[in-house]
Order: sequence, then structure tokens, then C-alpha cells
Amino acid sequence: MAQVRPSLPTRRGILAAGGALGLGAVLAACSDDTPATGSSDKGGASSGPWTFEDDRGTTVKLDKAPQSVVAFTGVGAALHDYGVQVKGVFGPTTTKDGKPDVQAGDMDVSKVEVIGNVWGEFNVEKYAALKPDLLVSTMFDGAGTLWYVPEESKDQIAKFAPSVGISVYDVQMTKSLERMAALAEALGADMKAAKVVEAKKKFEEAAARLKAAAKARPEIKVLAGSASPDLFYVSTHNLSIDLEYYKALGVNIVEPDAKAIEESGGWFESLSWENVDKYEADVIIMDDRAQAIQPADIAEATWEKLPAVKAGQVIARSPEPILSYAKCTPLLNNLAEAIENAKKVS
Repeated sequence: MAQVRPSLPTRRGILAAGGALGLGAVLAACSDDTPATGSSDKGGASSGPWTFEDDRGTTVKLDKAPQSVVAFTGVGAALHDYGVQVKGVFGPTTTKDGKPDVQAGDMDVSKVEVIGNVWGEFNVEKYAALKPDLLVSTMFDGAGTLWYVPEESKDQIAKFAPSVGISVYDVQMTKSLERMAALAEALGADMKAAKVVEAKKKFEEAAARLKAAAKARPEIKVLAGSASPDLFYVSTHNLSIDLEYYKALGVNIVEPDAKAIEESGGWFESLSWENVDKYEADVIIMDDRAQAIQPADIAEATWEKLPAVKAGQVIARSPEPILSYAKCTPLLNNLAEAIENAKKVS
């Protein structure tokens, strides 16, 4: 698929911040006896009627807890961390070499039906064959658009099962984490399990560490970037759940040009590689998604001359973090460590 034009103020334009879309393969279906949820006797799911109000204000009502859940890959990975297994996924699941995509987390991709692996791909026949009770995805806009559910087939898809949308738009990471945890509990996750309790505790400790690092090193400028063959994208802190949270904790986020941000729909500024040095930064956090060129593979001379790059002060960033406390904790700790140890090079 061709690279997304960075000027489009649409959900598709959001992907431009990561460059061209990833490629992948469709995996075999899981067996029909694979459980869709965690054990209901340990978690929040019950044998009676099931309801859940999502971030669109829509309340899903079912006769019983959903057993066949199909979700965006990152959502499936988050639910997996809480002990909830989905039956099918759509979105970046495997890379072009067949390995699990970063957004798949610890989910065993061989045990789920992959009904779409790239943007615009959603096999309705495979979806219908799973006899879905519920579809779950994230939302990157205020209009309730379900991420990676194709616009052209959304009405057909909606006929098979109700949907739940979890907002990752203009809220802080903690809010989205709370909402995903609430959904996991409703689907049967045991939120009192030692593993779950410990994960949240470690997240809170990591947040405190990042806040302390930002307070101690306010002079350290952090730039959020993403690389494509022709352009380098600099993200604003606004709208992105991770950057909004980092900013709230006191991290000195580099803000790109306001007019350029407006042209992109509020997300980023696109720069030619000749102008990649437009903004000074001490630490650069780079998009870790498969659709983006990773730092080790960037051969542009202008990139290699950046002070933060020369100082080895480049770390990964997850623009679409897996919404479990276990997966978000390393993001906070890695940024805290980078700020704590950074040399002032800007």
C-alpha cells in the first residue's frame, strides 16, 4: 500500500506519523474450543445478563457474557495480559517475516484468527465464521470511529455483533488504562490476582519515577519522532495518550509548529530529511511500530548528525501502547532512565 499523505486530517492520516503501513500474513484459525474469556468464577463476568458502557456512551447489552470476542490487535494483547483470550484480531498482528508485530504483545498469534493484518483489510467472511458476540477496538477521534474497521464495510460488520470502543484520543494514558481494565474485568478478568495488582503497583512506581526525573531535569528536551522513507514526523503532545501523560508528569516535550500541526489534523509536523534538525532535542523517542523505519535503519546523514543521535540518546516510543499496566510500565521507566542519564546536547 502506498504511503499515507501526511496532510490528511483523518484517522488514516494518523498513520502517517508512522510512515507506510506494515505488511503481514493471515494465520490459521484457532480451534472452536478456545475460550474467549478468562474464567468467570475468578473475574467480573457473570452467568447472567452482561452490559458494558463504552467511551461513545453506547451501552452493550447481552443475555450473557460474550464468549467469542474479536478485537483490534492491541486490544487483544491488552486483554491477554489480564487473562482474557480473544478469538480473532484485526490490525498489525504479524510482520512481513511472519513474526508477531510489536502490537501483538505477548499474545500467541497462532491461537487467534487474523481477519485483517494491514490497513483496509477485514475479512468479513472469517469474521462471520467466528460467530462473534462482541467486537472491540480503540478510537482515535471524537466521532466514535473504530480503529482499523474499514469505513466501506463498517455497516456490514456491525450486523454480526455489537461493538465496544475504548478512547485513545485526547485523554491521558491512565484514563485509557482504566477503561481497558474495566472491560477486562467485565469479560472475566480477575483484577485481584497478584499478577494484576503487582502490575498496577509497578506502573504507579514508574509514573512517580518519571515525574521525579522530569522535575530534576527540566532542561532535557524530549522530541517524539517517526521515520518514513521521505519524511520525518514530529508529534505534538496533544491528542496522543502517552505524550499527554508524559507532559502532565512534567516532561519537557518539544512542540512542533502550530500551523503544521493544524494541517495534519492536530497530530504532528512532517519534515523533509534535509530539515530534520529544525527542532533541538536532548532525547528522541522514536515510533516502534513496524510501519515506521527504526533508528538503526535510518541512513540519512542529517539524522546521524543530530546531537541526540550522536550522543546515543534515542529510545523507542509506542504511539499505540498496549493498554495494560504491565505493558505501559516499561515505557515510563525507559523514558525516566533516558532523562535521568541524558547529557544536555541541545
